[in-house]
Amino acid sequence: MTDRDDPAAAAWFAADGETERAAAVREGTAAAPADWPALAVETGVADDEADYETALRAATLSAARDTVRERERADDRQLIHAVRAADDARRTANELAERVAEWGGSLFELDDTDDTRAEDADAGVAYARELAAREPDGPAETRAVSLAQRVVDLHEEAERLEASVADNAPAVAPNLAALAGPTLAARLLSLSGGLESLAKKPSGTLQVLGAEDALFAHLRGDAPSPKHGVIYTHDYVRNTHPAERGSAARALAGKLTIAARIDHYSGDRRPELEAELDERIETIRARRGGDGD
Repeated sequence: MTDRDDPAAAAWFAADGETERAAAVREGTAAAPADWPALAVETGVADDEADYETALRAATLSAARDTVRERERADDRQLIHAVRAADDARRTANELAERVAEWGGSLFELDDTDDTRAEDADAGVAYARELAAREPDGPAETRAVSLAQRVVDLHEEAERLEASVADNAPAVAPNLAALAGPTLAARLLSLSGGLESLAKKPSGTLQVLGAEDALFAHLRGDAPSPKHGVIYTHDYVRNTHPAERGSAARALAGKLTIAARIDHYSGDRRPELEAELDERIETIRARRGGDGD
């Protein structure tokens, strides 16, 4: 008789130590159902059924913690954290840059003091960089210059995070990153919750990921159906004639869905997907005599 055929030997409580019991809860199997509380009492592991339930609760909680920890350390989850952190850092830098432009404009006379700093994110960060290089005079200028330096630091951190995303996305989802580009691939993973979740979604859902507000407005009857979500940033959608963008978005979403499924279930590289998408987009654009508006 093997351990798997012996109910007491196959039970989770047969393992020694909390870590081993948690692993048995996560991965263990038995040949058939059994009266596990009675077996635990019979083998001396538990004093009674209540004692068994207490031990089982501890083991299952430990198993759940291990599963969550393992899931959060997965490569696709790390990529999601990186792209979300980059978005947060860039958004915060741009918001603070507006404040710096307003504050700095009241304290310093620089070459470029027009209102576009507060309206243009790149100009705002450039102004913050210019302000951060100044030698402050007095407490107010010191604080304004310090805030400007924080804007510069956040902007640079966002750039480093984006570089990390670009480096790691091809390893996590090679086909998806090749078709969408590393940053868009990471955003799709972020919006869907991970590679497995994205691989299980239909292409119509992938097509409108990031357009949830417009989708719900459409479901309420307040707006037309959205043609695309975050995939609008892809050249094949953005630079296709507006009348054909829906077709381009469907074609792109279809290939991205296939790419995500290959990446999740097999992981092998399929360059032919890119050639097929190129050919499809070329056909769509030819209806209007080329790309662009």
